[in-house]
Amino acid sequence: MASILTVRDLQKRFGGNRAVDGATFEVAEGSITGLIGPNGAGKTTCFNCIAGALAPDGGTVHFDGRDITGMPSHRVRHLGLVRTFQIPHEIGTMTVLENVMLMDPSPGERLWESWLRPWRVARAEHEAADRALEVLRGVDLEALAYDAAGTLSGGQRKLLELARALMAEPKLILLDEPSAGVNPTLARRLVDDIRAIRERTGVTIFVIAHDIDVVSRLCDTLIVMTAGRVLVEGPPAEVLTNTAVQEAYLGSQVR
Repeated sequence: MASILTVRDLQKRFGGNRAVDGATFEVAEGSITGLIGPNGAGKTTCFNCIAGALAPDGGTVHFDGRDITGMPSHRVRHLGLVRTFQIPHEIGTMTVLENVMLMDPSPGERLWESWLRPWRVARAEHEAADRALEVLRGVDLEALAYDAAGTLSGGQRKLLELARALMAEPKLILLDEPSAGVNPTLARRLVDDIRAIRERTGVTIFVIAHDIDVVSRLCDTLIVMTAGRVLVEGPPAEVLTNTAVQEAYLGSQVR
């Protein structure tokens, strides 16, 4: 398959610490690719550089054939690359539905439209609400659409974070620890939901995860980072039995 994301020699330093030290990899279009590694391996920093939250100190990031290296996150999002966070960023006082609708780039966001064409704004908001409900239906949150987001459980907030990403109609979603802090039953449901979303929409998914059971069931390909570099990549069955990967998780200084 063609690559939708290509990272070459990515580098990010914080003082004397090389958080990302020449990482190179590709993510195939339409795949579910996992990024794993021990704590401090550079995974989240790598995500931040890709999504535009951090400017890299070196290397390049190409998304969907376009150089997005150092591009700010709002521009990256409009190109179709959206990320979620390990700690969900919902607005607790708004309803679940309203939180999802915030991710819709509708004419209602443009002040001049609200003055000159108010009927178009009303129609766009109605269409956005319908689409948001459809997205919530796909992650089993439709029944909670009119509840305040702040009343959701931790697992439901993870699902809401995923729904918000889907509302933006992305080509690629970066998922940061979608199963962290949830019980095993919900983790299995998340795996099923994510795979169903990929099958239904064709969206590419790039996910950071620590739960080996989750990544082995969810991902087509795994990329392992340690000490800011890519150690190995390949199918989960091969990667997870690789001696170097096992040593890296046990704390060896494998490069």
